[in-house]
Amino acid sequence: MLNLKRQRGIFKGLLLTTISRSATFKILTTQDMKIAIVTFFIFLLLDCSTATAYYADSAEVGTLSGLVVDKANKARIPGVTIRIQNTTIGAITNSAGKFNIKGVPLGVVILRVTSIGYTERIIPDVVISSGKPSQIVVELEESTLESNGTVVTANAFQRETESITSTTYFTAEEVRRAPGVQEDVIRAIALVPGVAVTTAGRNDLAVRGGAPFENLFIVDNIEIPNINHFGSQGSSGGPLSLINVALVNGVSVSTGGFGPKFGDRLSSVTNLTLKDGNSVRIAGEINLSATGFGVMADGPIGKSTTFFASVRRSYLDFIFSLAGLGFIPEYWDFNTKVTHEVDDFNKISFVGIGALDKVKFNNTAENLYKNSRVVAPSQNQYFTGITWRHLFSAGYSNVTFGRWYSDFSTIQQDSLGTNIFQTNSAEGENSLRADIVLNLSSNVELTGGLIGKFASTLKYDVIIPGYARLNSVGVPSPLTIDTSFTATKAAVYTQITFRALEFLKLTAGGRLDYFSFVNQSTNFSPRFSALLELSSNTNFTVSAGRYFQAPQYIWLVGSKANAAALKPLSADQIVGSLEWIAMPDLRIQVEGYYKSYANYPVRQFRPQAVLSPFGFDDVYSDIPFGLEPLSSTGTGNSYGIEFFIQKKLSQNSPFYGLISLTLNRTQFVASDSINRLGAFDTPFISTTAIGWRPNGEWEFSTKFRASEGLTYTPFITNEQRANETGFPVGSRDFSLYNQGGRLPFFYALDIRIDKRWFLSGVQIITYIDIQNLTGRKNVSGYQWNQQTLSIRTQESIGILPSIGINVAF
Repeated sequence: MLNLKRQRGIFKGLLLTTISRSATFKILTTQDMKIAIVTFFIFLLLDCSTATAYYADSAEVGTLSGLVVDKANKARIPGVTIRIQNTTIGAITNSAGKFNIKGVPLGVVILRVTSIGYTERIIPDVVISSGKPSQIVVELEESTLESNGTVVTANAFQRETESITSTTYFTAEEVRRAPGVQEDVIRAIALVPGVAVTTAGRNDLAVRGGAPFENLFIVDNIEIPNINHFGSQGSSGGPLSLINVALVNGVSVSTGGFGPKFGDRLSSVTNLTLKDGNSVRIAGEINLSATGFGVMADGPIGKSTTFFASVRRSYLDFIFSLAGLGFIPEYWDFNTKVTHEVDDFNKISFVGIGALDKVKFNNTAENLYKNSRVVAPSQNQYFTGITWRHLFSAGYSNVTFGRWYSDFSTIQQDSLGTNIFQTNSAEGENSLRADIVLNLSSNVELTGGLIGKFASTLKYDVIIPGYARLNSVGVPSPLTIDTSFTATKAAVYTQITFRALEFLKLTAGGRLDYFSFVNQSTNFSPRFSALLELSSNTNFTVSAGRYFQAPQYIWLVGSKANAAALKPLSADQIVGSLEWIAMPDLRIQVEGYYKSYANYPVRQFRPQAVLSPFGFDDVYSDIPFGLEPLSSTGTGNSYGIEFFIQKKLSQNSPFYGLISLTLNRTQFVASDSINRLGAFDTPFISTTAIGWRPNGEWEFSTKFRASEGLTYTPFITNEQRANETGFPVGSRDFSLYNQGGRLPFFYALDIRIDKRWFLSGVQIITYIDIQNLTGRKNVSGYQWNQQTLSIRTQESIGILPSIGINVAF
């Protein structure tokens, strides 16, 4: 009879073989899925039964080092006590604010950080590995007294200075372990209230009824229009983020009411901070996930410099080719960060992230028609930035020089394999940003900044046939463009935050934006917020402001008149929030919001509709990327109420999770003056995510998401209706824009199991993630089938299991 150790090896080999056969499981046979799932659970049970013997000979402790700084001025804090909860293990920071703790239990621990004059802080989800060294930077806030003399108690939730309402923070570990997210930082955002996902296979996010192009993404102080592979031009979505979650330190998501530091977007700000490389030794990781394979390395370069670098490649092209599928995607991405500590007051960091995305067609006789209804978006892109941070006695400053560049090559073919739609575009923008934070006193903080952007590369070569670009009365209007131009953006902002009373904090500021390429080029945005401390654990906050956003560059080439006709989009917003920290690890929040749109782009060829593009996939269905005449005459509003409960991991409970519920309504008025539901109107959105970590080795989690379907526009299905509208059979009937009803109710149940192994100098994390466990084929849209002259339902696939392995050493 085989001993347990050998049994474990056999099952591991079988599991890895199944992974290598079908890593994404999107084209698995039923037998493959059963083998993978059953093998994993047998391995799970065997490992549980032999856990004691298995870990007896391995090192069961690790080391945690880090730095503690003042959140207001980033100054290093000596004498801070850092303790691992539920243990007597800890350390005190030295004169440089640094600490090093040895003998830390392996797995995921919780820190309690205390210092005289600062609010105590609890930090959950600190990963201690037997492989790569663990490091952390902790920010502490000066403590304040409530009116009754009590000190604010510690909790596991942090508040962002720039956004006091509608803001949620996720650690990298929370993103990595979330079921159904595929370790994608953008998909994780859909967990928060007010965020709707347009389709199951993409991460185009509609925040509080707004279009995906209204979302701002910032990576280490660099503003990026789209951080996705195969990104939608002129929007912000795509199927997968190009940011490796291993490089992410944390993600802050604000869905409204953000301060004047952020602008040129109407709906949301997602701020990603990246890790520095560890300063102890060269370490590495190997990752095999549901979508690709990656290698990573980080460590010191000399005494004062660290680096982090990763390379990932998808293997979807191999799998899709073997399966004979017609649509074959391939991608690479490259992430790097280098940080140099000049001295205790100056730090310079460099970030470089790039991606190579390619789609090709396998045009067999069977695939030709299927491929004719799919756009192939190949894309090469990168963004880079250099940031200098300088500390001084009253605050700090950041200066960032950045550049982003995207080269788009998008085609669609007919059923004979001939290109009928083609765009070759290049967009590149250079930016210089300077921000300063001044602490005028313990109760007054002044911030300000300057932003300059120059789009030095804007080149567009576009061909759209007339039958795919019909005007408002159905007359073909072909478009052929070969043009280039430049554009300039600039902004200045300031904000003051002060404690008017012991229980009242006020923030007021404004932002002035300049856009060189549109009418109404100069725009002022006032912002205001107030935080009323009802008790030591209950706050009421309100924020209000005006927000402007420049039209997307590609919209300018849809018509010669667009540059003169378009103005910056605007939205006036007010948000009210009641937050109760029921326990140090539990917060309950209720928010209400109202958003009023103006100068929204209206489609002159579709006068019933405002422009609301997202994941474009078929030139026969609609005109792509806003390449049509537009005018800034649209108005709209969005309002709703959100309920949010968030539970962090703590010493009192091994459970964590969140529950969010959103009730929302979004409406727009276009050229025909009729008030219609918005393209992203989602009256009901609910997400429940629950996790259980019984010990440092095992983790079990599940997520259930449900929402009402989006509105859709019906098709013209007969000649009589075609004659009435002037559009051919199979076209969308825009006279009934968004009046075709709703897509069926959406719901999906995901589960995930994570297992950590701690060996000598190596940590292995394996997981199985089963998406859509109920097998429901959610409808993402409808498409006209020209072969059968009928409507085809676009459905997601059923159960989608995937397995991942990460080895750190």
